[in-house]
Amino acid sequence: MASDRQPWAFPAAFDPPAALRNRHLQTLLPRLLPKRALARRTEVVNLPDGDFVELAWAEPAPRDPRAPIFLLFHGLEGSFDSPYARELLHQASTLGFRPLLMHFRGCGEAPNRLPRAYHSGDTADAYWLIGLLAQRYPHAEMVAAGVSLGANMLLKLVAEQGRDDLGLRGAIAINAPLDLAACADALDQGVARLYQRYLLGQLKRKVAMRMANAPFPLALTSRRLAALHTFWDYDDAVTAPLHGFTSASDYYRRASAGPLLGEIEVPTLILHASDDPFMPSDLLARIAVPSASTRVEVARHGGHVGYVERRDGHFSSWLSRRVGQQLLAWIPQRETTMRTAPHSALEDR
Repeated sequence: MASDRQPWAFPAAFDPPAALRNRHLQTLLPRLLPKRALARRTEVVNLPDGDFVELAWAEPAPRDPRAPIFLLFHGLEGSFDSPYARELLHQASTLGFRPLLMHFRGCGEAPNRLPRAYHSGDTADAYWLIGLLAQRYPHAEMVAAGVSLGANMLLKLVAEQGRDDLGLRGAIAINAPLDLAACADALDQGVARLYQRYLLGQLKRKVAMRMANAPFPLALTSRRLAALHTFWDYDDAVTAPLHGFTSASDYYRRASAGPLLGEIEVPTLILHASDDPFMPSDLLARIAVPSASTRVEVARHGGHVGYVERRDGHFSSWLSRRVGQQLLAWIPQRETTMRTAPHSALEDR
């Protein structure tokens, strides 16, 4: 496919058996397998504008305040309960990190206070939280990771702010929809329409609840909401006007991280699958050439945030292994930390 032939992209070391190479199977299988057991502690953090976000801290937490932080941003309508979130947070925990997930507004256990929600280019809350964590743990290094919508947001953030301002040791972006307009088109074709319908159903249910329970700032009726059948329709009628954009086209243009990749200074790993059904096959041909600090790895298979492999006779997450390898490459753990850390899946290699 066109997306894995860019001269600046490297092949990812993900090679599933033939039976696991279907992109829809890869996309859906993590949601069909038993979820990783992982305890959490919920913290509500108030934001400067009067709203809040919910943080999910993976437990048990390291005792050492110098333990590095792993901050995860989920995808569209994702949460701590998303399979990839459980796997990535667990992997970071086994390596001695202090892992947490930031729920975007309205994606935690309680609805957010303000009518606005979140979107692919909304970097303000993440930027504010990174600053807060740096104040709480001034001697801890930090790596941020994002998945899908959260990956696009994170890439936009690191491109906008620069290395010194954020203070991140590194950033990891997984299946980022780098060209939002092209991805909206891809989700309105063929089997991908099923994913679009499911995600839009979740989004519209939240909007309907807001409309029913509090004054809503948009001139939107229940009938009109129900008639929004594509992301173009929804983003034009809801996302754009709710967050200060003139249209879906304006939102997609201004929120897409693809044109900004050449400006990234933070060490960054981008993981992409050529067969991601949420994205066009030529996605990487549509974006800016990444900066020297950015490494792009492309798997021929993997679907949308799938990357399921067979290992020792069991299904397992190649994605969490690859992220774990990168965490250790950026922040090699102290010998004492590694001796007391729980068993790591990386040790099985």
